[in-house]
Amino acid sequence: MEKIASLLERHLSHFKNIEPDCSISDALCRMSTHNSDYLIVMDEKKQFLGLLTERDIARKALFMHRSLEQTKVKELMNTQWPFADTHDSVANCMKIMKEYHVKFVPVFQNMEFVGVVSADDILNEVVMNRSLVFD
Repeated sequence: MEKIASLLERHLSHFKNIEPDCSISDALCRMSTHNSDYLIVMDEKKQFLGLLTERDIARKALFMHRSLEQTKVKELMNTQWPFADTHDSVANCMKIMKEYHVKFVPVFQNMEFVGVVSADDILNEVVMNRSLVFD
């Protein structure tokens, strides 16, 4: 089975990131610009801090009537994500997503953040390689 490292190699090399002190309004603009439903929260040293998803914003800000301009990313970001290693298989990554009910899995290599694998990334791989999966 294919390794996560192979999947990440086919991604864009830049991260869709945001700083923890940015506003949720800024985060939504950045998500729109990147056409993404998540952002990687990184500090000034480019260290991974967590993820911010549209779902986090909907549940923790919109439904709680918090100001999008005054609420900071660090107040809503999720820091309790399951993670994968670059040597893990894509199948194992799918198991993690299913077990923890998440659509995004941060990936590390030797404890250093290297990217995020999303359920959409895996679905795109299946579609691109459908003959290997369905034939």
